[in-house]
Amino acid sequence: MSLFDEGLSPLRASAPLAVRMRPRTIDEVIGQDAALAPGSPLRTLLTATQDAPVVSVILWGPPGTGKTTLASLLSAGIGRDFVELSAVTAGVKDVRLVIERARDGLALQGRGTVLFIDEVHRFSKTQQDALLPAVENGWVTLIAATTENPSFSVISPLLSRSVVVALTPLGDPQVEQLVRRAVEDERGLSGAVGVDDDAIAHLVRTANGDARRALTGLEAAATSALSAGESRVTLAAAERAVQQASVPYDKDGDQHYDVISAFIKSVRGSDPEAALHYLARMIEAGEDPRFIARRLMILASEDIGMADPSVLQTAVAAAQAVAMIGMPEGSIILAHATLHAALAPKSNAVVLGIGAAIADVRAGGIGRVPPHLRDAHYPGASALGHGRGYAYPHDLPGGVAAQQYLPDELVGRVYFRPTGHGAEAAWTEVAERLRSMRTGAGGTKAP
Repeated sequence: MSLFDEGLSPLRASAPLAVRMRPRTIDEVIGQDAALAPGSPLRTLLTATQDAPVVSVILWGPPGTGKTTLASLLSAGIGRDFVELSAVTAGVKDVRLVIERARDGLALQGRGTVLFIDEVHRFSKTQQDALLPAVENGWVTLIAATTENPSFSVISPLLSRSVVVALTPLGDPQVEQLVRRAVEDERGLSGAVGVDDDAIAHLVRTANGDARRALTGLEAAATSALSAGESRVTLAAAERAVQQASVPYDKDGDQHYDVISAFIKSVRGSDPEAALHYLARMIEAGEDPRFIARRLMILASEDIGMADPSVLQTAVAAAQAVAMIGMPEGSIILAHATLHAALAPKSNAVVLGIGAAIADVRAGGIGRVPPHLRDAHYPGASALGHGRGYAYPHDLPGGVAAQQYLPDELVGRVYFRPTGHGAEAAWTEVAERLRSMRTGAGGTKAP
């Protein structure tokens, strides 16, 4: 009997639609062909016998890509005791209890244990450390699931003892396939209601590759239709059920770094549309606006610099304004600064200049400060020759003195090399003229 027979609604079903529609076999899994390829660690683990050696695995992927599904398949087919812990609620005591029982089971009965830990990134370092002896000695086979990059969220010793399996985000065709399966499958809607194609398209688009979100939206829309005595889910019903697309984002992991990287590179690449897109993603995901403002200030000098010095002023003003005004209005100010930076001419002469100067210093190119530039204000300084011969530029015509400023070892070094982009083109002539005056070709010597 279908869950929708005799007036039963999804709200009264024994489990959510997304849970009921979890694949029962490997063949029903959609969208993870690479992870489940023959000979892959995950395929080997799924088909392992009780006596076969198996490796611990960390399943890494966005929400709704099948991490819990694959763990469930393991529990049904691996032929070993299966224990599940959630990192949200479990502590070190729970982990140690499972390990102790697994070790006893292996010693007394020769039966292995699979320990599945959902959201392992929520475990502290101490909690993850507690897993190491069990994994290293083979007392448990660890299957850990995380939505965050393990390189940031899992301790190195645990990573080195496990195989990381990256699950790829589902594409729209794959999510659509899952939605259509749920409409007809006896575990799902079992054909109790029809779903218009544009309604399915809306559910797929707003899911952003999250199968769970798509199925949850389908269930909500179907429940609404059945309650109203309607036989089909229309686009309007789907829009009421899912009013806003999800924004895949984590503030501490790889998506955080990927999106801010794309944002910076879009501004550097002078693409205002892409820059605003990534800015919007960060804003909608709840990124700290102060972080965005700090990145804009850095970018203003690193990628624009003297090509348009006013961008740094805009970025600093934006940071101050956002701090005073807050969100959501601060998003307009961040967009203002983003557009100014994206549309400005670009130059990395500033970052190259300071980079070259720092490289010289680190390589030992320091030298002694020339005597005429040294501090001459303390008693005895004049007897040491400090300040002797220094030409005060304001006393000279043109305001530039023909005198040496760099240490002897670095005379002739050029760190600032202006480009021909934007306002920086004018600074090329200025820098060359000043250099000529300082070296005596066009400057004024002290009397």
